[in-house]
Amino acid sequence: MRMFCGGEWVDRDEVLQVTNPYQGDVIDTVPVGTPGDVDTAIGVLQSGSKQMAKLSAFERAQILDRATVLSRERAEEIAKIISAEEGKILAEARIEAQRGADVLEISAEEARRLTGEMIPLDSVPAGAGKIGFTLRVPCGIVAAITPFNFPFNLVTHKVGPAIAGGNAVLIKPASETPLSALLLVEILLEAGMPPNAIACLTGSGRTLGKAICEDPRVRKISFTGSFEVGEQICRMAGMKRVTMELGSNSPVILMDDADLDLAAQAIAIAGYANAGQVCISAQRILTNSKISADFLDALRPRVAALTTGDQFDPATKVGPMVREGDAARVEQWVNDAVASGAKIVTGGQRSGSIYQPTILDNVSPGQRVSCDELFGPAVAITRFDNIHEAIKLANATTYGLSAGIFTRDIERAMTFAREVNSGNIHINWSSQWRADFMPYGGLNHSGMGKEGPKYALREMTEEKMVVMHLRGTEA
Repeated sequence: MRMFCGGEWVDRDEVLQVTNPYQGDVIDTVPVGTPGDVDTAIGVLQSGSKQMAKLSAFERAQILDRATVLSRERAEEIAKIISAEEGKILAEARIEAQRGADVLEISAEEARRLTGEMIPLDSVPAGAGKIGFTLRVPCGIVAAITPFNFPFNLVTHKVGPAIAGGNAVLIKPASETPLSALLLVEILLEAGMPPNAIACLTGSGRTLGKAICEDPRVRKISFTGSFEVGEQICRMAGMKRVTMELGSNSPVILMDDADLDLAAQAIAIAGYANAGQVCISAQRILTNSKISADFLDALRPRVAALTTGDQFDPATKVGPMVREGDAARVEQWVNDAVASGAKIVTGGQRSGSIYQPTILDNVSPGQRVSCDELFGPAVAITRFDNIHEAIKLANATTYGLSAGIFTRDIERAMTFAREVNSGNIHINWSSQWRADFMPYGGLNHSGMGKEGPKYALREMTEEKMVVMHLRGTEA
């Protein structure tokens, strides 16, 4: 596929191969963009941002409404591209394609609802005869830097609100998964998006990202990825507005009154969906010592039944990781944990980019598989004796994106909700659950700002305060 730069589809002499993570075969190629392409794209987007700012809320919503319809019409095509380039099983890719269309639809609705507020200036003596209200106006150019693990849905989470707010958008998709984003650009152009108001540049994240983040013409950056890269972006961005959706190593607490079947069901999904390559994947399973053996008995058969293989095979429940090197990293971390005293309950083997769904028991909180972001299909079980110890373990991390607890005790549940340092809190479910319209974001090294179209839209618009100084009228 070609990339979209300067209002047109372009090729370049140097190309990047996009490969199927399971088979290793080349699916397609994309151009390797350069800093010069960034300069060209942003120059054209400047004029596009002015055009977008003049569109009414109705016109912006219409673009997104048409894109929603087109996305749903092409849902199977989108799903197959997601699955081919990322390795996600086709059943999960179909869900992602549907969710992406939903995000566009929600963004259209939010475009119609974008308002300011009245400020009661006359509530103070100096405000007599004055009326105050706020206006929300577009940022201008929004840079959307997106990860590989949800290559369609997470792009819509940035692009949809940006368009709803009247901005131009520059997309930089992950190098491993650029095809889904390019397909979204096709859909948006067909839906009526001005060609000079959108760009999608492919190639090296390090090279293009630096040029994008340092360019003063970009006003807003929305990034999803690792803490390390996010921190670098913030240093380069300077005074730009930023939203950072970063990493995690999500804890899930099982109290001694937990519904163990429900917990096992939830964790068998949350620990292994998309081969564990989910920011809010359940990673640290903190289990009360009294019920740990019973919980393992409930979880083990569910995880052992998760078949691996070709992501297009309907029998496959866990596909390949996006890169063989990532599977090798997970293998190394698990082996290091075993060498330090942890025990493999099931799984623990690797074949190429496939890593078997794994349960690790007796994991010390200091082991890397517990204290860093694993981002792979394994969960680490650590025992505790009471709620206070569990919360201390849950908070023993620099991250804070999502956390869950299983308990029938409302006091324990509310203690957890108040005291665990996490942006998303789940009671009687695992860490991995998200509705696309809810506020979503992390604390500490898990980032800043919120996604969800309503909340992202506020971060992709600027607020102006308007004060009308009215003269009094004589009787």
